[in-house]
Amino acid sequence: MSQHFSHDILVIGSGAAGLSLALRLDPAIRVAVIAKSNLSEGSTRYAQGGISAVLDPGDSVEAHIVDTLNAGAGLCKAETVRFSAEHSAAQIQWLQSLGMPFTAREGHDNECHLTREGGHSHRRVAHATDATGRALEDTLIHAVQARPNIEVFENHIAVDLITATKLGQRPQRALGAYVLNRDSGRVQVFHARNVALATGGASKVYLYTSNPDVSTGDGIAMAWRAGCRTANMEFIQFHPTCLYHPQAKSFLISEALRGEGAKLLLPDGSTFMQRFDSRGELAPRDIVARAIDHEMKRLGADCLYLDISFKPTDFITHHFPNIHRRCLEYGFDMTREPLPVVPAAHYTCGGVMTDLHGRSDLGGLYAIGETASTGLHGANRLASNSLLECLVFGEAAAADINRHWRDHGIPEQLPDWDESRVSDSDEQIVVAHNWDELRRFMWDYVGIVRSSKRLQRAQRRIDLLTLEIEEYYSNFSITNDLIELRNLVQAAGLIIRSALQRTESRGLHYTLDYPHTDDTRPPQDTILTPTNYSPQPIAKQQADQAEDLAKNPG
Repeated sequence: MSQHFSHDILVIGSGAAGLSLALRLDPAIRVAVIAKSNLSEGSTRYAQGGISAVLDPGDSVEAHIVDTLNAGAGLCKAETVRFSAEHSAAQIQWLQSLGMPFTAREGHDNECHLTREGGHSHRRVAHATDATGRALEDTLIHAVQARPNIEVFENHIAVDLITATKLGQRPQRALGAYVLNRDSGRVQVFHARNVALATGGASKVYLYTSNPDVSTGDGIAMAWRAGCRTANMEFIQFHPTCLYHPQAKSFLISEALRGEGAKLLLPDGSTFMQRFDSRGELAPRDIVARAIDHEMKRLGADCLYLDISFKPTDFITHHFPNIHRRCLEYGFDMTREPLPVVPAAHYTCGGVMTDLHGRSDLGGLYAIGETASTGLHGANRLASNSLLECLVFGEAAAADINRHWRDHGIPEQLPDWDESRVSDSDEQIVVAHNWDELRRFMWDYVGIVRSSKRLQRAQRRIDLLTLEIEEYYSNFSITNDLIELRNLVQAAGLIIRSALQRTESRGLHYTLDYPHTDDTRPPQDTILTPTNYSPQPIAKQQADQAEDLAKNPG
């Protein structure tokens, strides 16, 4: 028999989105937080740059909105962008109240030092030196550990959502989840009034990525299987500058270096970015990544270079102490020489469709952070808007849950996980081989530059791989690797289908067959709808949202 757990709210994911949601819930609400690895492991910890917020008197909400809309290439939702920008300063103040150690402006201990990144018209990125993600995650973990109503389950990975529809019940609603205890190898059953997906993005679908190993699209895949729509999955942001070194796994070189004047160089030491964009190194990431990719292919180069060594040594070690230290570990001294860099998959701009409260198509199911498609990022994410989105929508979802958590009881009778017809596999090489094949053809065919022929090749391969993995999943006991591979294949299929539907180049999606943006019609989201989608719950939620906003316009 399976072990059962009962909570008011089940939060799947332990990064900035999941933990900020948990912390903003009413202390009377019993919360379970599922962490795939240890509590601190996730993309949040590796974020270097910072959090976008309108804090400087010379900046404005309107300027932040304009910059975000420009980066999003016509696909941002204006109401979402305004909502996020207007709530940005409050997120910094909340984090300061928790003890977040932001880097202070020199001579002004109570003011955040603000840096500037690509696409921003002002300095508005609050940071903790060059390790903002680590400071943020540590701050949130410390606060969570002091909250007796929050129970954390480390080394657990969600397998699938339990829904009323799957049990033949009505109305359609999330009731909990099956979760694999990675330590015991047993699947447990979590009962909950509401479920929040905060599992991050799907960048591990690519061969080269800045993300940690846990970024396998779990929440996106689970929501899709449960009947939720996805939007704009073709827009994958490739970070332009990851350190090029065989042992430097997933180590990105923050965009903040370019914000402080670092230059991109060809192998001969010459600059090139002005040939691609008048903003040079401060152009949005998609332009910079595509320029680097173009020059690498043109020259047959394994990497290009990022140089800030012309700045004083004290300046570099003060502003970028952690990057400096890590680069020294790999044999590079950024105070004396350029750093070798390559682009890598970094951020999933699309995801599970949600409203301004983080509510998905499925009743009782929220999606926040990189898992969600709120409309903030559109076709390209503005730098440092990602942590902001986690915090803003963590707060928004928590506020909605606080208002409605008693509307439904905790489901009492949920079935055990059924393993009666499966056996242990002695061919784990199948999983490893499929994982490697997936990530390689996604990099080759669905990467920074695409074409219809490449996407069609990827579609044929993903169809075969999907059938093979589903057969494997049906016949053998599940493992962590099999769960992640199943989710990655699902996410890859959504990325490919979305890319095939977009017959233009826009934002992060660039295709050789349609190199220009289609200006003959208003920009359209790429929305994919699963066969088990039911439109009724989201209509009800949108009506609730309109009512809530009318009562609480702030």
